[in-house]
Amino acid sequence: MKTLPRTPSFDLSGKRALVTGASSGIGLGCAVALAEAGAHVVCAARRADVLGDAVDAMKAAGFSAEPLQMDQTDVTAVNAAFDTPFDVVVNSAGLARHSAAVDTAPQDYDAVFDINVKGAYFLSTASARALFAAGKPGSIIHVSSQMGHVGGVDRAVYCATKHAVEGMVKAMAIEWGKAGIRINTICPTFIRTPLTASTLNDPDRLAWIMDKIKLPRVGEVSDIMGVVQFLASDASAMVTGTAMLIDGGWTAD
Repeated sequence: MKTLPRTPSFDLSGKRALVTGASSGIGLGCAVALAEAGAHVVCAARRADVLGDAVDAMKAAGFSAEPLQMDQTDVTAVNAAFDTPFDVVVNSAGLARHSAAVDTAPQDYDAVFDINVKGAYFLSTASARALFAAGKPGSIIHVSSQMGHVGGVDRAVYCATKHAVEGMVKAMAIEWGKAGIRINTICPTFIRTPLTASTLNDPDRLAWIMDKIKLPRVGEVSDIMGVVQFLASDASAMVTGTAMLIDGGWTAD
């Protein structure tokens, strides 16, 4: 009898995961997705009250989760979070301050780069360093953006940070692959969250978005969750240094 191939497991039971930006929106969706697959999830964010509510809701739903108040721009605090390694790290913390390129204020440039690039960089290195010390493999996942692959009006700074993250991830994947440490990005289009409500409620901006998205809708948080489970699990054991575009076809043309 011929032996049939078997699908690798998406199960994360017994795994420890860290999700930054986990108090709401995409970050909370990522935390729930990992918890649904069986992981114990440490949910990190700056706002303790909102974070506490999110973790309480996860626990009430039967998930294993705990809060960690952390500012991702504080490299010392980030390093301290990795006193023991995490099998999975998802970076969903980020910032956008849109304006015409010629109107960009230096303080806005610095703020966006500080969290989107510097924060992402040192979260990655802290994660890898802890995995190296423990002799363990792991999966690092950055929530990037379709804007890491295209340009956008009034988004020069944001696009610059996301293009930087895409290049960073490729370089780190090359360095860390032999140790079994995988690192990838998820690149969503506009996802319906409280942060995007003002954009999606603007008829002109929504028309622009729907002209770019080939599928007949904007994204939902649930569209991210299955991809996070995939990249965190053995189902993606041969995937590293790449970008998973969840953009409804935005970048197809």
